[in-house]
Amino acid sequence: MRQFKQVKEFILGKLEKELAPHLTYHNLLHTEDVMQAAGAMANTEHIGENEKELLLTAALFHDTGFFKKRDGHEAESCNIARNYLPLYGYSPSEIEQICNIIMATMLPQSPKNRLGEILCDADLDYLGRDDFFTLSARLFAELQAEAIVKDEEEWNREQADFIGNHHYFTQTAVNLRQKKKEEHTEVIRSKISTHIFNENR
Repeated sequence: MRQFKQVKEFILGKLEKELAPHLTYHNLLHTEDVMQAAGAMANTEHIGENEKELLLTAALFHDTGFFKKRDGHEAESCNIARNYLPLYGYSPSEIEQICNIIMATMLPQSPKNRLGEILCDADLDYLGRDDFFTLSARLFAELQAEAIVKDEEEWNREQADFIGNHHYFTQTAVNLRQKKKEEHTEVIRSKISTHIFNENR
């Protein structure tokens, strides 16, 4: 018998206590946010209870790899899932399903089934929400702390490019988030400097 509530409590506790403090975006709040979005999308997409629980388990574990590293964190998240889920009554086949869903979120996103599509859309649900700029600022601070992004100009260019190329997979996300996401993209583009730098030419 799967013990979803117990493993949820355990992993959320680990996320709260063990993630590095500079992870201002990829933290407990993000995981809870993605789980909430995935659950809501699963209901709208008429996903059965059994599959929904596997989806929510994947959402719970999808960023646990950040305990160890950023690059390749999805595969690390799967290692962590394979380590803990047998202790909570998950079968090997269920665990592999969960890992397949987690791996779909690796950028560029590549879902192979409906559950993967839902988790991908839930993971980037914020792109089309009213709290986008608040969460974007947290991600910017996190990436700056690791010297991945230099300044706001670079960040705006990267964001405009990323969001411009992004698409939602589920009809639910398209209906709920697409219009607002496009509005956010326009705001970001309006902030980008129009100067062309020729320093390296």
